[in-house]
Amino acid sequence: MITEIINSNDKKAMQRAADLIKSGGVVAFPTETVYGLGANAFDGAAVEGIFTAKGRPADNPLIVHIENMNMIESIAVGIPDDFYLLYEKFMPGPLTVVLHKNKKISDAVTAGLDTVAVRFPRHRTAAELIKKSGCPIAAPSANISAHVSPTTAEHVFADLNGRIPMIIDGGECSVGIESTILDLTGDTPVILRPGAITLDMLRKTLKEVAEVECRAETPKAPGMKYRHYSPNAELRLTGNRGEAAAFYDEAAAAGKNVALIVKASNAPYYGSRNIFVIPDDAKGYAKKIYALLRLAETSSDTIICESPETSGAGASVLNRLNKAVGKSGFKTDGRSETL
Repeated sequence: MITEIINSNDKKAMQRAADLIKSGGVVAFPTETVYGLGANAFDGAAVEGIFTAKGRPADNPLIVHIENMNMIESIAVGIPDDFYLLYEKFMPGPLTVVLHKNKKISDAVTAGLDTVAVRFPRHRTAAELIKKSGCPIAAPSANISAHVSPTTAEHVFADLNGRIPMIIDGGECSVGIESTILDLTGDTPVILRPGAITLDMLRKTLKEVAEVECRAETPKAPGMKYRHYSPNAELRLTGNRGEAAAFYDEAAAAGKNVALIVKASNAPYYGSRNIFVIPDDAKGYAKKIYALLRLAETSSDTIICESPETSGAGASVLNRLNKAVGKSGFKTDGRSETL
């Protein structure tokens, strides 16, 4: 299969992308969080094409992306009042809500559950693709399963070239980590995956929001059961620059090709070591971390990463890094093990 990359500003190409979705194909497209790999959410065979292309476990549910409120009733039933409060405050945006499923949605999307995850993406190209396709689009991140999520079209191509027919290039994602997922199917809303919409932000809109659930044997949402976000290199995470330097020197002495991902304010401390510099602030860190992990893995077999801050959006990034570290078999620093 030849994988074509099209420009999101090319109207004719965008119509071809929508026609692919309509005909049961899969298309990679940008959102404000990460790039997604989409298919018609009502077409079970098309959705299975997503799992095949990614090598994704079938019991890991997908998020359904919609473009307007008219689509919501074809996806979910028994929609609670909290949803409409969240819609007014955070949508479109990097927030996914879990609702009770409409039977029209394919079981392949929901991993056989009676719930469905729904999101209004803020990215112009994502909204245009959904509108032109005329259907909700089910999509996980557009990468090989368990690998680092893609934040550019080039990242998608590196993972899925020859596996999918088309990638829409809409530039770099502005948020850089996956959406917050909030379960609205119980008595109390529960965060299933943290993201740019933080617990404190949600608690200013809803009366009560429960703390993050980190693990689930039967996941209601992506990112709850399996390890994710992992580079093709061993990864070590630490909040201490002295420890980071020691890890680096130890690995280098053992003959490893080592890379350090370090905050800009700490960069001078590391001297001539092989470093990749990331912004200190949580939003800047989130936007760049996946790209730097992908860049570092191309030349290194060991990556040592300085932790982001542990509150707000930084805690959401730390959630992703802990899962990435889990795949490589290393322990994280004590601060992050509690997440």
